Amino acid sequence: MKNYQTLLFDVDDTLLDFGAAERLALCLLFEEQEMPLTSEIEAHYKRINHGLWRSFEEGEMNRYEVVNTRFSILFKEYGQEVDGSLLEKKYRSYLEEGHQLLHGAFELITALQHQYDLYIVTNGVFKTQDRRLRDSGLHTLFKDVFVSEDTGFQKPMREYFDYVFARIPNFTVEKGLIIGDSLSADIKGGQLAGLDTCWFNPNMLLNNTGIVPTYEIQHLDELYKILNVEKETVAVSS
Repeated sequence: MKNYQTLLFDVDDTLLDFGAAERLALCLLFEEQEMPLTSEIEAHYKRINHGLWRSFEEGEMNRYEVVNTRFSILFKEYGQEVDGSLLEKKYRSYLEEGHQLLHGAFELITALQHQYDLYIVTNGVFKTQDRRLRDSGLHTLFKDVFVSEDTGFQKPMREYFDYVFARIPNFTVEKGLIIGDSLSADIKGGQLAGLDTCWFNPNMLLNNTGIVPTYEIQHLDELYKILNVEKETVAVSS
């Protein structure tokens, strides 16, 4: 069993339920725009959004371009011209309210905080991620939070991880493990930085990318075994 010291956790769909937060924010935004959010429109938005963030991960777009064009692109395809930046601000305010924890996330982090050096590594907007982490109760359990907006780089870029590593006291890559749901950002990024990786794959998605994680789990509880931590010996305060 490998002896890890530093654990790097992704946020969205790893610790916090981004899907739930996103759906609520979209419902409120479309209600304000007096346009029904059908399943077709929601699915189309997600395709557009996923494509733009993938371009961001690959360094083809900056974060500003991603978030300020996605709604103008979407609405234009349905015959409406909108101010993408304005809708982004409204959507962002709704999204900040979403801090639903994934099952077992709070218990896991509480159990690990005194045995490991815990850090957040996330692509996104600082204000949004900071608010959601604080409201969820997770923020104080981590030694630091690294958001791509503040670093000038993003996962999976090696420069992002260099920035993070330089700010973790006594860090050694051999004792680091990254945990996240994205093969293209978390697992690929971790591999480029020389880290062991743990792919959180609750929906048992098929991996045909060629990116092979060190570990793969379907439930957060499985991390206890990987880290050799006895779950039942940890008391979680209420």
